[in-house]
Amino acid sequence: MAPGNHTHVPEFILLGLSEEAEIQPLLFGLFLSMYLVTFTGNLLIILAITTDSHLHTPMYFFLSNLSFADICFTSTTVPKMLMNIYMQNKVITYEDCITQMYFFMLFLALDNFLLTVMAYDRFVAICHPLHYMVIMNPRFCGLLLLASWILSFVDSILNGLMVLRLSFCTELEISHFFCELNQVVQLACSDTFFNDLVIYLATGLLGVIPLTGILFSYIKIVSSILKMSSARGKYKAFSTCGSHLSVVSLFYGTGLGVYLSSAAIENSSATAIASVMYTVATPMLNPFIYSLRNKDIKQALRKLFS
Repeated sequence: MAPGNHTHVPEFILLGLSEEAEIQPLLFGLFLSMYLVTFTGNLLIILAITTDSHLHTPMYFFLSNLSFADICFTSTTVPKMLMNIYMQNKVITYEDCITQMYFFMLFLALDNFLLTVMAYDRFVAICHPLHYMVIMNPRFCGLLLLASWILSFVDSILNGLMVLRLSFCTELEISHFFCELNQVVQLACSDTFFNDLVIYLATGLLGVIPLTGILFSYIKIVSSILKMSSARGKYKAFSTCGSHLSVVSLFYGTGLGVYLSSAAIENSSATAIASVMYTVATPMLNPFIYSLRNKDIKQALRKLFS
């Protein structure tokens, strides 16, 4: 490409997790296996919930949507990575990069909001059990889901439009296995002040506020559980929250760990490897966490297979 600024560039280069040729078949097999497990596991959760009438409750309604979001989340990055390894071609076009970045941010934000909504659902179920079905009625659940989608759409489209205004030069290598927003912005030749501002504001509003809501919900939940006199009641309450709390810890723990470490160190390849935890590993582990710790899901899966 000739030197100079270009608003629309023909392609980016995704460097991936490693440039060593002998490791590529191992990476291909590993990520293909992880993707198939993620897709199959989350699909089974969706089928189990939709086919079993006993699971048509707010908690499982949001869980099925979380599984759908996880399938879409991994599908935005892993198939392209696998194709690049198989074809031995690290190129991604400008249009494909922007599209991948948009859908990645969309489903990442959706995961974030669904986990927050599920925390609120558990808060109402444990702290206000007598009013649970009144508060978490189908209309309200639908509105919560709709709000999650709208906020996710606004966040992703805003960041996407901010990237479209940038001009890019000749250094178009991305030290990642997908078009990660921060790294794409860093490649721009034009001023990125407003892009950085939008990223920081979006991270604060859509990251810190939902996480604060989740922490507040669980503080109230733990407080209510400790006040219970029955040991069986305490165990039942903890068991209904255990799966969700495990997923929340895994999602936010790995995600925040990646971004905090990337701010502290300059090694982009190390950040890319760490990103695998929340982009691939967490969606893969979610079905196992919910199915292994939940008797209702286990029974629904048995009915599904039988």
